[in-house]
Amino acid sequence: MSIFDDLSRFLETRLEEFLRDNPQLELQALEDKLRDQEEETLQLLADLRRQERSLQEQILAIAQDIQRWHLRAEKAQNANRPDLAQGAREREAGLLKEGNQRWGQMEVLKDRIRQTTELQRKVQQRREEVKVKAAQAASARAANPNPRPETRWQWETWNNPGNNINTDELERKFQAWELDAEMDQLKRRMGK
Repeated sequence: MSIFDDLSRFLETRLEEFLRDNPQLELQALEDKLRDQEEETLQLLADLRRQERSLQEQILAIAQDIQRWHLRAEKAQNANRPDLAQGAREREAGLLKEGNQRWGQMEVLKDRIRQTTELQRKVQQRREEVKVKAAQAASARAANPNPRPETRWQWETWNNPGNNINTDELERKFQAWELDAEMDQLKRRMGK
């Protein structure tokens, strides 16, 4: 185990304790995360709707082309031009196939829009629930402004370590030890 692992574990433990003692901060972080998810969902929904409009325009254009080639096929058939009529029917069939593909894409897209709308609704609902819990935590905190004694002591110690006599004593011991180590190192260099 390195000192960094120990320090990391210590800080994680302190953070968990701090969040447990201050649930409104955890709720605020959750609300922020949900707000970000809601914004991303709304952006995705807008993008999907743009794609839907584009597909609708493509399908309409293909339908107009199908109608035009159908009329051309009939016109060529009536004019006794079977070569042109056959080509027009083949073009019409190709457009029908392309139209069906676009229609299938549209159905898939509409399904994604429904799912994304439902997800956005759920995220928004969850965010409202978290907002209510945050308000309840804030009112509970306002009703009891004094935190638990050990929490206040820990908080004051964390924010103002100079007030702690043990910390000052430890600091003096480390400084003396580091100074002794530097003096020993200097003596060794000068003795060489």
